[in-house]
Amino acid sequence: MILGKITGKVTTNEFNFKADDEVKKFDYIQVLHKVYDYVLCQIVEIEKTDMGVDAKCRVIGYKDENNQIKPLRIPFEVGTEVLLAEDKFITDVIKLENPENGAYIGKLEGKDIDVKVDLSTLLTKHVAVLAKSGAGKSYTVGVLLEEIMDKKVPLLIIDPHGEYSELKQANNEEKEKLKEYKLEPRGFSNIKEYGDTKLNQNLRPLKLSDNLSTTEVMHLLPGKPTGTQQGILYNTIKSLDKINFTNILLALEGEENNAKWMIVNNLEHLNKLELFLPSFTSYNELVSGGNCSIINLKGISPDVQEIIVYKLLKDLFELRKKNKVPPFFTVIEEAHNYCPERSFGETKCSKILRTIASEGRKFGLGLCIVSQRPARVDKSVLSQCTTQIILKVTNPNDLKAISNSVEGITAESEKEIVNLSVGSTILAGITDMPLFVSVRPRMTKHGGHAVDIIEKQEDFLKKSEEFESDEMLSVVKPKTTINDLKIMSEDEIEDVRTILVPAYMFSCKEKQENFNILFDAVNGKIVVDVEQFETKKLPRLDKLSNDEIKILKLAYSKKVFTQEDVARETAILDPEKILSDLEKKHFLLKNNQTCTLSDKYIFSQMSKNACFYKTGFEKINFSHKLEKKVSIDKAKELLSKFTRVNDFQECFVVKYEVVR
Repeated sequence: MILGKITGKVTTNEFNFKADDEVKKFDYIQVLHKVYDYVLCQIVEIEKTDMGVDAKCRVIGYKDENNQIKPLRIPFEVGTEVLLAEDKFITDVIKLENPENGAYIGKLEGKDIDVKVDLSTLLTKHVAVLAKSGAGKSYTVGVLLEEIMDKKVPLLIIDPHGEYSELKQANNEEKEKLKEYKLEPRGFSNIKEYGDTKLNQNLRPLKLSDNLSTTEVMHLLPGKPTGTQQGILYNTIKSLDKINFTNILLALEGEENNAKWMIVNNLEHLNKLELFLPSFTSYNELVSGGNCSIINLKGISPDVQEIIVYKLLKDLFELRKKNKVPPFFTVIEEAHNYCPERSFGETKCSKILRTIASEGRKFGLGLCIVSQRPARVDKSVLSQCTTQIILKVTNPNDLKAISNSVEGITAESEKEIVNLSVGSTILAGITDMPLFVSVRPRMTKHGGHAVDIIEKQEDFLKKSEEFESDEMLSVVKPKTTINDLKIMSEDEIEDVRTILVPAYMFSCKEKQENFNILFDAVNGKIVVDVEQFETKKLPRLDKLSNDEIKILKLAYSKKVFTQEDVARETAILDPEKILSDLEKKHFLLKNNQTCTLSDKYIFSQMSKNACFYKTGFEKINFSHKLEKKVSIDKAKELLSKFTRVNDFQECFVVKYEVVR
């Protein structure tokens, strides 16, 4: 289709033409050159005046005899016809498809042309995915990860928000849209998710190697040790056969210099994190052929996240250099938090990320940097990412950072970044010029949706009514289902009744440990086993005498004791009567001559009775709902005597009763 003819000033890089037919910005066009045959160009701006429509174009290039894209050395003739580019000509010139090793990203904007990126190029020349919040950044990364997992490339994902676990589930919400791209919903089973099991019991525990070097110990210490402190630490470490926090602390006990106490406090803090253990998570488990490992850091404090990322990537990089783990690709979400621009400070993992960015490709370690604040990402890391996937960005500083680090971004392209719609991206670095691409729908479920805090009032009221009419309740459910009970029972079951027990889920803290306690609001007990609905009482120590409390403390420390132990260690004159009183109150159990604590009460640390079950809103069909008898104030007062209470949530515990 002839669109018009070239007019005005013509250079080897750009020209204008008067459009006789409808044209759109970023349309691809082809122009016949007297020397180079047809040349591919693109409309970069359109102006309308009373004289007509004037289109400004940029020259992309032509294919030479070696199948390489070459720029013009001689400009077009004025008056040459401009044609709408044919799909085949576009794909021939800019090599959009690589059927054998191609990652299907989407379609060329405004065209039914598949954009398939050469994965071998993508994975060995680091990638940056840059966009403002809500522009579709995580969705686009999900598309890229699907393609990488489909090709069985080992993956490691640093996930600070816990949004990539949805890669396990199929995207059944966009079936029709997927059909348009000749795709089907799909979930990936080759995914392992690691993290803090105290925060999420569905995760695999993540433990790091406690085999540390002197440099690592110094690097991990919070703050910067003084020269004296460094000297003490070096002298202590050089005498150790194995360097870990426990051995260093034991060795420091013999040091007389008072400067050691700051080091001791910092090492004790690191030791209490329980991250570094001899039985650590195997690196060959984390990085293995065809598998994806997600490091879920949701809920973990930023300083601990930095330590995890530093130790993991440092060890894996060293192992990769020795060829002890397979080549792999690692994705760093919210990269500005882990490798910030130096003017914003340094993190524990800044240096290792700079090293991987500059040297990783030589050893088969690919890196993908994902950030909503490009201006805050370390420039040396960003500049090493030769492939960029850019979605909508509006912040002037971020735009400047992108234009400074991305080759081929013109003034017109930079302006267009601000106007990109959700689902559209600029793909740079794969071809000689940036491409505008419509990202394909995901085959897997998207887990990066933002939570809407403010909604239309009528929608909010409608949802509230649905909660009431459908009996949507916040519940804690056992993993064992009614069907499981029927299958496991040896006797014939007539029915299984579902009882809802009102409860409070308390958020508590002991020392540096956060945990939840599930409190039965009917009987005022702690639920220690949701599956069997086993509960225990908290002892009412305020109603006990001083001698009774002394004996209970002895019982807690010794576990098993005799009346003679009480007389010898507490100086109580008549222990027999007090022991009998404690037995009657069900605090103690007597067996011949020995005594132990009763299992009806909780005497240990409250954190040992933590509840790892999560609350969730569900529609529950129940047989009976019990009435609350213990108020939240009373429950909080009782629990506060044993631990620090931060917050609470009202809920119901689902309890099953078998009817035979």
